[in-house]
Amino acid sequence: MPWNVPGGSGDKDPWGQSGRGNQGPPDLDEIVRKIQNKLGGIFGGKGGGRSGSNGAGGGLGAGIIIAILLGVWLVTGFYVVQQGERGVVLRFGKKTEVTTAGLRWHLPWPVERVEKVNVEEVSVLEVGYRTNLRTAAKTKVAREAVMLTQDENIIDIEFAVQYRISDASDFLFNVRDPRGTIFQATESAIREIAGKNTMDFILTGGREEIGQKTRTVLQEILDRYKTGILITQLRVQGAQPPAEVKAAFDDAVKAREDEQRIKNEAEAYSNDILPRARGGAARQLSEAEGYKASVIARAEGDARRFSAIAREYAKAPRVTRDRLYLDTIEQILTKSTKVFVDQKGGNNLLYLPLDKLMQRAAEQVEPSTPANETATPEQQPSIRDRLRERAPVRRVP
Repeated sequence: MPWNVPGGSGDKDPWGQSGRGNQGPPDLDEIVRKIQNKLGGIFGGKGGGRSGSNGAGGGLGAGIIIAILLGVWLVTGFYVVQQGERGVVLRFGKKTEVTTAGLRWHLPWPVERVEKVNVEEVSVLEVGYRTNLRTAAKTKVAREAVMLTQDENIIDIEFAVQYRISDASDFLFNVRDPRGTIFQATESAIREIAGKNTMDFILTGGREEIGQKTRTVLQEILDRYKTGILITQLRVQGAQPPAEVKAAFDDAVKAREDEQRIKNEAEAYSNDILPRARGGAARQLSEAEGYKASVIARAEGDARRFSAIAREYAKAPRVTRDRLYLDTIEQILTKSTKVFVDQKGGNNLLYLPLDKLMQRAAEQVEPSTPANETATPEQQPSIRDRLRERAPVRRVP
């Protein structure tokens, strides 16, 4: 029967003591003392009045329990470093080593602990604007974007910075707020570079150069602070004048574009006309040189011919004069189509229509010569001679 049922347990409590009747619940101090005696017996104590053999068995059990607990404690020292991560082992807060990917072991807590750092993840920091990840909408942050240029103009510049961790230990021990540090260093570098360049240069063709210079200055600042952060890329997302004067700057930019377009058109026209002019000049020079050589050669030939005629004239003046006269008349009459012959001592002139006669003779040439072909210059003298022989002579009164 239950011990608390009257008469069922001989009026004894759960610990075998004699019942107290209706004196109330057992003493709490006595219960605690009994529990302490039992625990002392388990761990090799002499509580409970047990014998020495029972104490030895309790000591063996305690050693087994301690060994098990020690093994479990040592097992908790195993850890896994994922690909792309670095494990920084800290012994009482001091760095001892940096481990790479794989299954590793260290002295369990509280002796050592491991901080894992992803060194391949690329993070993005936006300066001058913020992007809503849900709607992809951009919100301008004027306090960060507005800065002063070298020519004392105000400009809005937006940057996107991509970075990753290059040294895990420096990143853990030298930087309390990584994004805040990068943000402040980036803003400082941007304002430094913008203050060294004019607004026209930044708005037109200097964005790429501005981004490269800002990245260099920013990396120098982070290396000087030993942050363990590497800037992989820095891009200028936008550069424009303030909204209040944007219309005026747009007109100025359009004017510069028109100026550049007109310059390009002028250069294209120049590149087209100059080679042609040079070619024409070279052609005229060549023709002049050729004409010069021709005139000189003709003059020299005429001089030699005149010298030869002079020598012959000295030998036979009459014959030379007649020969010169006949050659001159032949040259003149060769180009004429009508010939008038003055008969000596008569009153009539002979008219020879050479053009008509030559046309008729051309139709009566040898069969080997086609009728539709005209006599060659080599054939004309022979044709003319034959016409003179058989052509009727018409007298002109």
